[in-house]
Amino acid sequence: MTFGFPNVPEIFDSVIMPKTAAEAAEEGKAARKKVPRSSHSQIPGKRANVVELLRSQEKSRVAELLPIRYERMGVSPFTFYRGNALGMAADLSNTPTSGLNAQICGDAHIANFGGFASPGRRLVFDINDFDETSIGPWEWDVKRLVTSVEICGRDRGFSPEERRKACVAAACKYREAMQDFAQRSTLDVWYAHLDVQDMLEGIADRVSKSRGKTILKNVEKGAHRTSERAVEKLTTVVDGKLRIVSEPPLIVPLRELLPEANAHQVEILIWALLKSYKHSLIDDRKHLIDQYSYVDAARKVVGVGSVGTRAWVLVLAGRDEQDPLVLQMKEAQPSVLERFTRPTLFGNNGQRVVEGQRLMQASSDILLGWVRGPAVDGKLHDFYIRQLWDWKTSPDLDAVSAGDLEALASMCAWTLARAHARSGNRFAIAGYLGNSDGFDKALADFAAGYADCNEEDYRRFRESLDENNNLRVGE
Repeated sequence: MTFGFPNVPEIFDSVIMPKTAAEAAEEGKAARKKVPRSSHSQIPGKRANVVELLRSQEKSRVAELLPIRYERMGVSPFTFYRGNALGMAADLSNTPTSGLNAQICGDAHIANFGGFASPGRRLVFDINDFDETSIGPWEWDVKRLVTSVEICGRDRGFSPEERRKACVAAACKYREAMQDFAQRSTLDVWYAHLDVQDMLEGIADRVSKSRGKTILKNVEKGAHRTSERAVEKLTTVVDGKLRIVSEPPLIVPLRELLPEANAHQVEILIWALLKSYKHSLIDDRKHLIDQYSYVDAARKVVGVGSVGTRAWVLVLAGRDEQDPLVLQMKEAQPSVLERFTRPTLFGNNGQRVVEGQRLMQASSDILLGWVRGPAVDGKLHDFYIRQLWDWKTSPDLDAVSAGDLEALASMCAWTLARAHARSGNRFAIAGYLGNSDGFDKALADFAAGYADCNEEDYRRFRESLDENNNLRVGE
């Protein structure tokens, strides 16, 4: 029977049917023979020159902001690690992998997880940085996360035993979560998330009153991080109009970066960008954006590793200026992973970030979208756009106890497993990981060894800064 199609036998012969869950699990188990789980403890013998890699990123960034990037990276080995996704990607490209890929974050360190509002107005915990997201080995994300736990523990002065316990807990939680997701229905995996408010109710009887108050205070603080709060913090009234306060070089209003342009020209530029950005949204969100008018814009320095890329805040008004919306428009450059994996399938890096985020997160900002447009240098750049603050919360890593670090690391690991289960073959990954603790121990060994490498790279980085005498850091 040909169903009326020509060359049907040839078409059928060329179709590769997807593997069943059982077949995928067996594929994962078979991968252990080629790449034993214990092999993930290996540190690459020949490592990248981290200073050269960092310098290679300079040409695509705003030169006047680079000293800020290096200053922030130079504070400690932990801040250096956070800003050095490229160096670790280079090293990870020389480590064993199972051959099983997924949509990965590319920079899944512990400080890139936190809380934010879901579209249903619940506080959820998830990955919150996707600048480097791409298709790649799932192991790279897990190694970056577990190593960040080790380095954070060193930064806090925890003992080797305390650090190893947290690292093993993170790797174990990832493995156990992936096993769990492999048993769940596909829709259950898709809807799985960590609801912070539900979590607080669940641990209420297991934490001290003082600790409970601290957690609750942080949650309440996050719930007040809204566009209204952003306007209070970032703006003032000048001649009856709302204006972003200038705090160069960290915050520089567009009117100062384009002093020759009149206000009308600037407004046309912003609205041209917003009109193009709207095409990346679904129809109801396009209607939502149409109800806002432009107020002001500024370049704003954000993050550690991101410093030097072009990032903007856009203040919009709805009913009036007492009804604000503050958006962040952040430049998306090629992922650091792409030097070592296959190139992105997207022609716009902003779209790469957005599509990766939507795939990995349980729920994303309703205004998350992308655009390509001009910056003040007159050149076209790729950007993604989202709300600046929408109940955004972050764990206070400068104050965590050893027990807190272990608990937080486990939350992050569960979240990462959920993200990989959505995009990758969860049955094959679960089959590879198995039920023994061999992977957990190997990851903890890797984290300790790579944290030593990170400290050596940090020392070389600081020496390079001192030799070039181009800035002073850590003072």
